[in-house]
Parts: sequence; structure tokens; C-alpha cells
Amino acid sequence: MMNKNYNLESVREMAGDDEDFVKVIVETFLEEIPADVKLMTEAIENENSAVAYQFAHKMKPNLQLFGMELMDQILTIEDWSKAKVDSVLAKEAGEKIASKVGMAEKELKMDFEL
Repeated sequence: MMNKNYNLESVREMAGDDEDFVKVIVETFLEEIPADVKLMTEAIENENSAVAYQFAHKMKPNLQLFGMELMDQILTIEDWSKAKVDSVLAKEAGEKIASKVGMAEKELKMDFEL
């Protein structure tokens, strides 16, 4: 079995193992997160660290909930907005987030037949 780019342990815990509710949480994630990632990536490309920060910060709890292990990358983008790290690092972090969320999006759609 291939390792997934997401982990539903926390989602299932939150949903009290109610599979219908799990599916609703997954659908909400798929409606919001890929779009937010796209806007965050655009903000990074445009060197707009304030907007990138807003999206990174907004996504943080969802990425954590789905066990995506992207906190280091989120923190890098947050630090960039505070001028603590170079934009090159923010771009790398953004690319890693976009890539992993993209793969998780495909897996979730397949796994939940969405």
C-alpha cells in the first residue's frame, strides 16, 4: 500500500467516526484548500508576502487536521512575511505545499469517489 499524502486519523476523531461527516469535511477541504494554495502561490510569485501569510495562516489548521506535515513550510512563509527568511525559501516552501496538496487532492477524490 502506497503512503498517502494525507492522514484522516484526526478527521475521523473529530467526526466521531461518522463516515458521512468525514466525507463532508473532505469535501470542504477540497473546495477550499486547493484554491487557497493557488492564491498563496500567486502571492509568493508576486512577492506579496502579506497576502501569502494570510493564506498560509488560514490553511494551517486544515493542513494539520489532514496530517499533511507541512508545518515547516507554512512557518517558512509566515517568517518570510516578517522578513526573517529569503523569498527563495518561501518559493520552495510554496512549491512543496502546492505539490503535496495537489497529490492529496487527487487521492482524496479517488478515495471518496468525488
